[in-house]
Formats: sequence, structure tokens, C-alpha cells
Amino acid sequence: MAGLLRKGLVAEGWAVDVVGDAVDARHAVESTPYDAVICDIGLPDGSGLDWCRWLREKGIWTPVLLLTARNSVADRVAGLDCGADDYLGKPFAFAELAARIRVLLRRGEIPRPTMLVVGELHLDPARHEVRHASKLLDLSAREFALLEFLMRRAGDVVSRTEILDHVWDYAYDGVSNVVDVYISYLRRKLAEAGAPASVQTVRGAGYRLRIDHLLEDR
Repeated sequence: MAGLLRKGLVAEGWAVDVVGDAVDARHAVESTPYDAVICDIGLPDGSGLDWCRWLREKGIWTPVLLLTARNSVADRVAGLDCGADDYLGKPFAFAELAARIRVLLRRGEIPRPTMLVVGELHLDPARHEVRHASKLLDLSAREFALLEFLMRRAGDVVSRTEILDHVWDYAYDGVSNVVDVYISYLRRKLAEAGAPASVQTVRGAGYRLRIDHLLEDR
């Protein structure tokens, strides 16, 4: 299949390198600035999911298209959560694969980490886990969504309206001080985990996740 794909992609006008296992693929992406990667989940020396996760942990943001014969919803979710940008099940039409590659090439190398890290605070959206240092935080779904939004905007001041729009929705018509209530919940749980004063109130503007309060030996 690798040989057939190479032939087809070259015919489309792309320069293509083919490697046969995860080890060689690691060496290849570390030494060459590829525009896109096509990776089979079933590799001779490991899983394509693990390889893709390694790629993102290394800070390499080359767009990745995963290929697999396993095409259940759970398999697709696992592929996307490990850092892949797209997922194509076998059998597939070459024309569709080429079109998906063109989409990835338009996207380019945009940082899209699978794990959010701010100082000692680590948030894993796929596993729905948050840790400060080694301590696991017990957050409700809404608290988790609030912290994720603040971490994605770490250091920036975000207004109550922005928080409502992203963590609740524009049509929310519940308690007027719900943002303040959940900020209070989040502060308490961060403090219990050893990260006090991490969420700062900016008078008249909103809230900010303070990066300096989440750094080791602050």
C-alpha cells in the first residue's frame, strides 16, 4: 500500500518519502520539515497512535492523516485525541485521500497540543483529567470546561461575557452570577491542590489565570 500511495502522490506533484516503521519515521520527521504525514495505525514496531502522540509531545506540529482498517467511532476518537488531524478508514478512494491531504496542507503547522500545560498545571482534554504537580483535581464538568478555557487564554484577561459564551452558551438564562460562583469553586480546588491565588480578579474587566502562580518554585 505504501508503494501505491507513493506512486499516486508523486503523480499529484508531491515529493514523497516512505519509511517502514515507527523508529525510522521518528528519525525522518526530526530531520526533515515535512508538509504532511500519512501514518498507518498498524506499524511493525508499535502503534501509529503512540507515534502520533510522541510527535505532538516533541512539539512537532506537522499535519497528520491516520490510516486504519479499524473504523469504529471509538477508534476514530482515539486517533483524533492522540493528536492526529484527520482519520481515513480502509478501504478508501485515492481521490479522497489526496483531497484530505490538500486540506491539511492548507492548514499548515499550527500548534495544537493534546495536553494543555501552564506551569505545573496539566489538563488532558481526552482523559478529562487535571493535575497540579502530581495531585489530581476532582472537577465537575463545568469546572473542567472553565479551567480549560482559562488555560487556553493563560495570562490574558477574559470577561464574564466571554466565559459565559465559551463555557455555557450565548442563550444561557440562569443565575446572573454563575461565573463568579464557578470561579470561586475553581479557586478553592486549585488551592487545595497547592495552587493558591491562581485565578486573579481584574476589577471591571474579568478574570485571568496567573501563570506566575502556577510555576514551580514561584
